[in-house]
Amino acid sequence: MLDRTTNTTGNEADTERTEEPVRRSYWRGPLRLLRRGWQFFLVLAFSSLNRRIVSLNVLGLLALVIGILYLSQFRAGLIDARIQSLLVQGEIMAGAIAASATADNDSVQIDPDRLLELRPGESYGPSDEALSGMEFPINPERVGPLLQRLVSPTKTRARIYDRDGGLILDSRNLDRRGDVLRFDLPSPLAHKPGFIERALTQARAWLGRGDLPLYKELGPENGMGYAEVALALTGQKASMVRINERGEVIVSVAVPVQRFRAVRGALMLSTQGADIDNMVAAERLQIVKLFLILLGVMVVLSNVLAATIAGPVRRLADAAEHVRRRIRSRVEIPEFRGRRDEIGHLSRAIRDMTNALYRRIEAIESFAADVAHELKNPLTSLRSAVETLPRAKTDESRSRLLSVIEHDVRRLDRLISDISDASRLDAELLRQESEPVDIAKLLRTLIAVANEVKQENVTVALSFAGGGPQAFLVPGHDSRLGQVIHNLIDNARSFSPPGGVVRVTCRRLRGEVEITVDDDGPGVRPDALDHIFERFYTDRPHQGFGQNSGLGLSICKQIVEAHGGRIWVENRTRPKPDGEEEEALGARFIVRLPAT
Repeated sequence: MLDRTTNTTGNEADTERTEEPVRRSYWRGPLRLLRRGWQFFLVLAFSSLNRRIVSLNVLGLLALVIGILYLSQFRAGLIDARIQSLLVQGEIMAGAIAASATADNDSVQIDPDRLLELRPGESYGPSDEALSGMEFPINPERVGPLLQRLVSPTKTRARIYDRDGGLILDSRNLDRRGDVLRFDLPSPLAHKPGFIERALTQARAWLGRGDLPLYKELGPENGMGYAEVALALTGQKASMVRINERGEVIVSVAVPVQRFRAVRGALMLSTQGADIDNMVAAERLQIVKLFLILLGVMVVLSNVLAATIAGPVRRLADAAEHVRRRIRSRVEIPEFRGRRDEIGHLSRAIRDMTNALYRRIEAIESFAADVAHELKNPLTSLRSAVETLPRAKTDESRSRLLSVIEHDVRRLDRLISDISDASRLDAELLRQESEPVDIAKLLRTLIAVANEVKQENVTVALSFAGGGPQAFLVPGHDSRLGQVIHNLIDNARSFSPPGGVVRVTCRRLRGEVEITVDDDGPGVRPDALDHIFERFYTDRPHQGFGQNSGLGLSICKQIVEAHGGRIWVENRTRPKPDGEEEEALGARFIVRLPAT
């Protein structure tokens, strides 16, 4: 039995040890998600853009709530309603108090002869004039219970003053049955408010006072010190709004106590302490609660808005930083295809800019490699000729080596000039502003100059097709476009046979201006159509090696594409009589530029 118990305990311990890793692995996933969510919240909440969005939205909401609390008409409306309510209550109470008043005389004199002269339906008694002259004093013992019953449900303070402004009754000094109570003076050792309490009270009184007069308790003989009581003793209803030392609004009204049109006293009703302020505070507390709810909603929505802005902007900034540091050979910019707002536009713009930058870098690398290769060939030939020149034994050998050196030097000079022109091309096109260029006028000028320069009796003809005087305007740089036309004409004349004609045609298409340059040469070999615009590519079997740098057509393509146009080459052919093959009539270079 002992061994069995021991084995059971050991099994339970092993089970607990195996369950512990399972329990830990169960909570590991949610904890990791919570940790990542918290880190994302910290990064988002403390980002500059997120703080600005949240701060501006919260400040706007706070300004709205402060304006509502400051400009709220609830307090003024509540005071007006309270005044009207107290006036109605005062009139009812004053009527009841006047009805309970009795005359001072114990008996009323009656004339027997006057009774004999009465007609049927007539009554005999003192007239209103006589009654108005009689005294109907307000008896505190009779009025006290009545006043207590009328005041208790309204939670107001009632005071009755006689015609001289002396206090007759005060509801504060009545018990439940309406009997007058006696109060002792407060002890000088009573609790006094502390400094903080006094400061808060003074601040509250200063903020809530405005232009309201200060309420003060007057003695029992100074009822005339209340302006509303003084007016009520003259037979008029009056009201006043004051504020006490604790910053609480006190609304008081006074109505005359009249009987038979004679004023017997005045009834003054006033609110109790913070009655109105408690209602205003309750209303403002509801506004504050609503503000807190809206604040939470505003913060959540602001964070969501900031996440849709700050997150993509941060990713774009990180990608731009990676491009600057060249961490990888080519950095992919995040693409937000689903967004059609400014963020999506920014993403597309940065992607296009980055692709253009990479293309420019690749072009520069390729250009540098091509330049190095093209310069290396004449330099190698020049070095070989220079090294061989001292070993030449005959004048003929030295003359042949000197001609090779001269040829290589001219080739180097031509290459360096063309390379310099090609390297400056992009910078000049970016610095200069585009202006409308009249292609018709430009062509006439260039062709006139070309015909003056004789080149194996090859002439240049110009023709226009369609369009008016303003139909051949294109935005661009006239000097660079002139360079394109000049290079194409020189290239066509170099391939034309002696006495041939180079035909230049300009026509207006829908939104483009097309320029074609036709020659009567052998045309372009089919395998060279795709390479003819490459840098340093040349295919001139009829010329010696090194007579051309191979940059002329490449520069033309670069200029045309910088103007948003296209350039290509095709052969002009016609079928042979046997119909099996086509006969080449020459090459045709076509340039299309966007028109204004």
